[in-house]
Amino acid sequence: MIFARRGGLPGVDAENPITLTVTGRVSRAVVPDLCAELERALAGPRGAALAPGAAVDCDVGAVIRPDLTAVEAVARLGLVARRAGHTLRLRRVPPELRALLDLVGLADVVALEEEPEEEPEERVPDAH
Repeated sequence: MIFARRGGLPGVDAENPITLTVTGRVSRAVVPDLCAELERALAGPRGAALAPGAAVDCDVGAVIRPDLTAVEAVARLGLVARRAGHTLRLRRVPPELRALLDLVGLADVVALEEEPEEEPEERVPDAH
């Protein structure tokens, strides 16, 4: 389980200086550490640069086997962001995590990055 703040992530709003990246399997033991990391980021100079109500990005694209512990982490991170006057926006949400968030009703509480729409395939008729 690895988490980090970093900039320059593709598809992340350049005006948002905070991106929390969560990778690997999320265990109950690391949830408080994730929350503390986000609290530190929001209390620091980068957090002060955020406009009130701005979204804090959380890249969860590399989370392995998302389960209810990952959902708990998202809920708690969302609370940390709200207490600081911001919202949590999840980026690169795996389908399994998206389904769990939907199931427990959190998909309406945190902002989910929209999935890119797939362009329909063009079919060329056979030339027989």
